[in-house]
Amino acid sequence: MKSMWLLLGCWLASGACLRAQVRVELTIDQEQFLPGERLLLQVKITNQSGETLKLGKESDWLKFAVEASSGFVVNKLGEVPVTGEFTLASSEVAVKQVDLTPFFDLSTPGRYRVTASLKLPQWNLTVVSPAKAFDIINGTVLWQQDFGVPGSVSPTQQSPEIRRYSLQKATFLKHLQLYVRVSDATDNRVCRVFALAPMVSFSHPETQIDRESRLHVLSQTGARSFIYAIVSHEGELLARHTYDYTNTRPKLVVGDEGKVIVRGGTRRSTAQDLPKPVADSNDTPSKP
Repeated sequence: MKSMWLLLGCWLASGACLRAQVRVELTIDQEQFLPGERLLLQVKITNQSGETLKLGKESDWLKFAVEASSGFVVNKLGEVPVTGEFTLASSEVAVKQVDLTPFFDLSTPGRYRVTASLKLPQWNLTVVSPAKAFDIINGTVLWQQDFGVPGSVSPTQQSPEIRRYSLQKATFLKHLQLYVRVSDATDNRVCRVFALAPMVSFSHPETQIDRESRLHVLSQTGARSFIYAIVSHEGELLARHTYDYTNTRPKLVVGDEGKVIVRGGTRRSTAQDLPKPVADSNDTPSKP
């Protein structure tokens, strides 16, 4: 009997030792997210076991769990895909990045914790990461408008698909941020939510939807600075330019041939420009 307990104790000690030598750590670039915003999680796997690990062969080699601070487990909408078999030699580190948003119901504001579980089948062990906390917060809707998706009429769909652009503001790290949200007309299916730019409390973003159903936004980011952006109906950021209030204030207008342009102010090139600067700073860049 003593021998059996001794063997069990050795096995448990061996497993604990191996877990200590293979670490899983989680990092998130920010702590607050709007419902539907991409939640990019970095998973860092460190191998100090003295052995080479073979990872990624099984579909469930790396799994995730999310729970609310109140203790209830968040509804999982699907398994987070982390594909690709690889080996991790001793003293090496591997980093995987996943987006949790499509795979968990994070529509309710609150504080959440995520953990990752790494399966090591060669040792019949599972290593669980320390929990990483984040918050889901509601933004304040500043503007929204429904629009028809170009090219969505077909023999099986007689009328265009209707989607909705929304601008929202939320406080992130004590600073106001302007967010763009693209969803269906009922707000039940979200195509994309992303932070567009910082904003000042007294600003009122200007908006225009062009003939291709692209959203144009001009928003004040400082005392005399503005961000101009173009967003597609899929939620893709097509362009981002910076303008300064000089002799005149920049504003959105509909120019010749129904084209949305920025008039006034002075275009200033920055490292954040998308795409790279064009020759005519008062004209909308051509569609990518």
